[in-house]
Amino acid sequence: MSEQKKTGLESDEWDALKAYTDARIALGKTGVSIPLRESLLFRLAHAHAKDAVYSRLNIARLEADLASTGLPMYSVHSQAENRDIYLQRPDLGRLLDELSTKRLQDINSAPADICLIVADGLSATAIHKNAGPVVTLLVEQVRKAGYSLAPIVLVEQGRVAITDAIGELLRPRLAIMLVGERPGLSSFDSMGAYITYAPQPGLTDERRNCLSNIREQGLTHIMAVNKLMYIIQSAFRLQLTGVALKDNGGLLE
Repeated sequence: MSEQKKTGLESDEWDALKAYTDARIALGKTGVSIPLRESLLFRLAHAHAKDAVYSRLNIARLEADLASTGLPMYSVHSQAENRDIYLQRPDLGRLLDELSTKRLQDINSAPADICLIVADGLSATAIHKNAGPVVTLLVEQVRKAGYSLAPIVLVEQGRVAITDAIGELLRPRLAIMLVGERPGLSSFDSMGAYITYAPQPGLTDERRNCLSNIREQGLTHIMAVNKLMYIIQSAFRLQLTGVALKDNGGLLE
């Protein structure tokens, strides 16, 4: 007796495609229903996504993960005091609180080529799984290319546009934010990277480039760093980022 008959599941013509995606396809069926196993896995994925949204950034752990870069690190906080406010007031997640503003104002360093910013966003889980290896590899490649680096800024309750507030204070030529993306039901640990040339208050998202789905099952860490270096070098050559900077699929060797 075949395995399908033993389990009562009917075959699905999309089975072969499951090797290429984590999306919920070819789930099979029992009669007219989704199999119990798939129903339970869906609920588990929903729980993982919800947990990711409310996960907290562990600054001490993140500093340890990034220590090998040898760069100074400063932790800051947005004006969203807690997670509930962060989710209800996106505008506050784009602004530094008063103490954080003063902390960055007091940094006595010359403007650098690149500032790396790491923020929890909508999934601190994604940051803890991906930021360490990506930042470590990226710093190595940036230094080989001859660019100078500002201190790393770690942001709690931060959204992408807080890059501009940080940019106004540290004045890098280019800022790269790594941020936890909105969790999906098959990707609760996905990290995004946003690249902004000449960050300053008043910019809109069309002035940024974005790499999405950075994780082991998506855009791998090495591929992400290669893509980032391609965008960095293009941004400095053209002196811009955003819709005017097209990704032509180039990867640096």
